[in-house]
Amino acid sequence: MTNRKKMQAGDLYKVDKDLQESLSACWEKLLKFNKSTSYQEMQANLKDILGKIGEGSQILPPFRCNYGKHIEIGQKSFINFGVSMIDVGKIIIGDHVLIGPNTGIYTAIHPIDPEIRSKGVQKARPIIIEDKAWIGGSVTILPGVRIGYGAIVGAGAVVTKDVPAMTIVAGNPAKAIREINEEDKKYWKDQYEKYLED
Repeated sequence: MTNRKKMQAGDLYKVDKDLQESLSACWEKLLKFNKSTSYQEMQANLKDILGKIGEGSQILPPFRCNYGKHIEIGQKSFINFGVSMIDVGKIIIGDHVLIGPNTGIYTAIHPIDPEIRSKGVQKARPIIIEDKAWIGGSVTILPGVRIGYGAIVGAGAVVTKDVPAMTIVAGNPAKAIREINEEDKKYWKDQYEKYLED
């Protein structure tokens, strides 16, 4: 099995010539994206970098990733300045997701044993962020995590475990603070209705 297939399967692999060429190609495209001067130019460059980007979604530069093609973003999601995605594993971001500035989404796993780690092998686990989640600024999301529908991750949190749908988490490591409830929904519905009246 090739190193690329091992990487995609979540097995131990090593960056070989084939993978290095893919990394270099992505980095060249990122240079173009990060120098974009218009929204249209940014969108065209993103389509060339990512595996998928849905209608109305955008990423503000600077943006960094490894391969790009392992990242899938749904519709009308917004990713703010300075986000880094280590996409040696799949990163799937749903619709209407908000990701704050300087967030890191890391799928890579390096061996705990320093002797094995020094051999240059690694593996990955995918990260999934479901629809309508909100990730605050400077959040770190670790390999294998799933963030549920509508969940909120507070700024600066380090997410080491799955986040249930409609739950607010914060801290290092991130812990549940509370569920998003009917009172929250009523308050924000009232606020929105007032906004529409203005």
